Amino acid sequence: MLQTANKNGVITLTLDRPDRGNALSDALVVALSREVDTALAAPDVHTLVLAANGPHFCTGFDLSNLAESSEADLLQRFVHVEQLLQALWHAPIRTIALVQGRAWGAGADLVAACEVRHVREDASFRFPGARFGIVLGSRRLAERVGTDHARRWVLDGAHVVAKEALAAGLVTAVHEAAAFDSLHEPVATQLADRETGAAIRALTRRDAADRDLAELVRSASRPGLKARIEAYVASLRKT
Repeated sequence: MLQTANKNGVITLTLDRPDRGNALSDALVVALSREVDTALAAPDVHTLVLAANGPHFCTGFDLSNLAESSEADLLQRFVHVEQLLQALWHAPIRTIALVQGRAWGAGADLVAACEVRHVREDASFRFPGARFGIVLGSRRLAERVGTDHARRWVLDGAHVVAKEALAAGLVTAVHEAAAFDSLHEPVATQLADRETGAAIRALTRRDAADRDLAELVRSASRPGLKARIEAYVASLRKT
């Protein structure tokens, strides 16, 4: 489900559910959050890498058990994801996403929350939450790409390919497959001490964590969340 490696101050967390497109089950989100918190608290760690096995980085929420989920269950899952995204966004250390294939939904939000975002040339992004009434990650996305791009991508459920994502600032660099594979050994050099790096990161990131969480809870608490998600899933089957 999640592989962990620690080498020379670099912790790599690799999503390992390739048969499910590395979709985020609640168990995976909890495990990922635990490992992220551990990495951020370790004084000898200066870089956290998110990677994934299989053809896709992360295809979003795992909705395979939607029929058995209550609206309270779904709300709790969204809250867990938002808390994970906030931990990455406000991380005092360098965070790197290595992305191949699809990074959709919460998977795209994971990428946007990281400081450095390397993608393979086949990567693509979608932010479909608005289609079922969820407000998740929109402000962070706007800080990456600007309000016009973010609003259009979210409200239109746009399919964003790697070159467009690079031009807009969602990703740091696009790589051919062979070059991308070599990135799994990221540079381990720490260019600034941890305290200085943490201070600079704090000063250059807007802190709106309370509002982000409040907007998510408000949107997810509207009656009919499960029905809206079911309608969205049904629409995907028709395309």
